[in-house]
Amino acid sequence: MAKVVACPGCGTKNRVPEASTGHPRCASCKADLPWLVEAGDRTFDAAVDTNLLVVLDLWAPWCGPCRMIAPILDKIATEYAGRVKVVKVNVDDNPDVSYQFKVQSIPLVVLLKDGQQVDTLMGAQSPQAYRQRIDAALS
Repeated sequence: MAKVVACPGCGTKNRVPEASTGHPRCASCKADLPWLVEAGDRTFDAAVDTNLLVVLDLWAPWCGPCRMIAPILDKIATEYAGRVKVVKVNVDDNPDVSYQFKVQSIPLVVLLKDGQQVDTLMGAQSPQAYRQRIDAALS
């Protein structure tokens, strides 16, 4: 299912797919679009099958720290458009993904590159901490 995202550059509304082999670009100005999707047990493999760095947010709606980092990850999706895909998974509703990543506490942010786990950030972190780890994973 596609999500409608306004281009940060020109404001054009674009449909952004949950899964794709490339990355979303604005139909009007061709700027890279932020890519933030929600995934579950059935859609997880397709959501993380990308050539971009995946920032996997394992969270739950009742978790205060999870709600604190949500705007940070939204901003990261915009700042790193074309280089990063943010995938959010609600651990309460998706036990298979939770088990796969051995989730014991949340929030848990996992960086995946070419399907392999390259870094993990446990608990709420500062925006700078996320950016540093993402920059390191991208280089």
